[in-house]
Amino acid sequence: MALSRLKHVFKVTRQVGLLQVVLNGLYKIGLRTGQYQLLTETHRLQTEINGMPLSIRHLLMLPDRTKLAEILGEDGQRALITEADEIVAGKFRMFGGEPAEIKLTFDQPLRHWTHYETGKAPIPKSQFPIEDIKFVWEPARFGWTFTLGCAYHLTQNNSYAETFWKYFETFTEGNPPNLGPHWMNGQEVAIRLIALVWADQVFETPPLGGGETAAASSVERRARLAGSVAAHAARILPTLIYARSQNNNHLVTEAVGLYTAGLAMPDHPRASRWRALGWRWLNWAFRHQISGYGEYIQHSTNYHRLMLQTALWVNAIRDVDWPALTLQSLGRATHWLFSMLDPATGWTPNLGANDGALILPLAVAPFSDFRPTVQAAARAFLRYQMLGGVWDEMSLWLGLSAHEKAYDSSLYLADHPRGRESWGYLRASTFPSRLGHMDQLHLDLWWRGLNITQDAGTYLYNADPPWDNSLVTARVHNTVTVDGRDQMTRGGRFMTLDWFPAYSKNVFATDEDVLGQVMAYHKGYRGVRHERRVTVYDDERWVVEDKLISEESHTYRLHWLLPDWEWKVEDREPGIEIRLKSSYGWVSLRIMSDIQFLDKDTHVKLTRTGDLIYGQGQVLPFEGWFSPTYGVKEPALSLAVEISADHGMLFQSQFTFPNVVKDG
Repeated sequence: MALSRLKHVFKVTRQVGLLQVVLNGLYKIGLRTGQYQLLTETHRLQTEINGMPLSIRHLLMLPDRTKLAEILGEDGQRALITEADEIVAGKFRMFGGEPAEIKLTFDQPLRHWTHYETGKAPIPKSQFPIEDIKFVWEPARFGWTFTLGCAYHLTQNNSYAETFWKYFETFTEGNPPNLGPHWMNGQEVAIRLIALVWADQVFETPPLGGGETAAASSVERRARLAGSVAAHAARILPTLIYARSQNNNHLVTEAVGLYTAGLAMPDHPRASRWRALGWRWLNWAFRHQISGYGEYIQHSTNYHRLMLQTALWVNAIRDVDWPALTLQSLGRATHWLFSMLDPATGWTPNLGANDGALILPLAVAPFSDFRPTVQAAARAFLRYQMLGGVWDEMSLWLGLSAHEKAYDSSLYLADHPRGRESWGYLRASTFPSRLGHMDQLHLDLWWRGLNITQDAGTYLYNADPPWDNSLVTARVHNTVTVDGRDQMTRGGRFMTLDWFPAYSKNVFATDEDVLGQVMAYHKGYRGVRHERRVTVYDDERWVVEDKLISEESHTYRLHWLLPDWEWKVEDREPGIEIRLKSSYGWVSLRIMSDIQFLDKDTHVKLTRTGDLIYGQGQVLPFEGWFSPTYGVKEPALSLAVEISADHGMLFQSQFTFPNVVKDG
């Protein structure tokens, strides 16, 4: 056991990096020795310094109310007020999903945050049916504050301001500095800090064009909020070493939290240090966590959006110019996310980990709509933008003016294959960092705004098996697995090891009927080379060819995760066909191979919500599910074809749409 543990430590050190392992070890030593308990003592909020009330400096110019109403339109205004009224009634949109209770306090006596982090104290049970710390933390991120503030600014309805202060006081009285689970994690503290700084300004400043300061925003309340911001910044600083050890979104958000506190409270004795350290590590993170291709280090569209939103916040409040290298990195990152937008919906592939984070919800838009962030980032970090729309609201709040040069997202330059009404994303990563999901050569296919082949998402990080972050595996992605193995080694709930890169290139096709073609390969199965060629034709057909090259006997499993639509399966030699009834008609997927398809060594399985609904063979409980955001799972159709062969083989999958194959 000890030897196995030692080998694991050596592998992690070699693959993750000595510096990150050492930093993480120092953090754990600090926890065990009580160092962090001494550095983050519990105390009452300090609301004065040298006899003067603490205050927060205004960092933003708030938007013109007339312009805001114009961008929102009647429907947008109605949606904003409806959601704000839900918050007044005690509900918020948990992870962008259904309304849930805003619960900010606990029934049990609170202990120092280090006791929860080390397991000395049990996490108070959540009021939600799923026992996961993220459900405890999410209401206390104060993300719902942005909805209240936007509604107050638009309507000048003082009840929205009073509701914010009521919740702030409930949180502050029920969670004194450094006591309880809400102070465990520096990232949670930093995200809340940003929301509090924004709230202080929006609820204190009269809207442009007239109006009075919110009657609820008394001097005493604002001084208490300033004291809370200072306590939040003081909590982040001692454990920044943990964020550095993670080298991911933790470092970005915590650096932004420190920088924000330093700018917002320039008279605080620690302000200059907060500002300097925040700016230093923020720029370091943007330059080191964004690849030359523009992809974020966590290989996740949702974490990519989170990173860009932190950059947009800082861009709006900063007091110095961005360094040139940082701007280049942010420009690449913006281009990458722009290229991933579905033009009909503003959605992106559900790539990598999706924890439901939306830390800057300054737009009346669904959680899954990335256009507000992309539009703002394009205006801030590129010299062009998307075409305008209701998604311009975030840009307005952040003071970002429109550019003359605008691109239709359906025509935006990218290296993804595109049909006339469809497009695809073939996953092939060479980024030298830990992958969030084992998804090499996964294909996301979109048609008329419908996600035809889906990425299952995440669902939960912290749950009992089989839901202990189980959707990271290659088995649930739209790719081929070999002998039931994964492409990499799962090293823990949040870690993968033995990363294998994949390589891709666009291919120039001489066939005039071909609109686009891309090829990719990887060798993650040790002894088997997987090559995938994706071709889109002028008649909107998509053909996916999977070539498995090996000299030995293996079982190959091709998997497609499809929408939960009405379906029909038909055996058609040499292969099998499934037809799915979309809102535009029947979509067809036909799978063939170069080996006799329907013999005794072939299994075809269609699974929905962990239940086998067609074919034969074993299924797992997490198959046949799609998770659009954290803690939410919806039915999907999981189609798998398994073939045993004495050597390599070839699969061919052909997708056709109603404009190609007539309904009938």
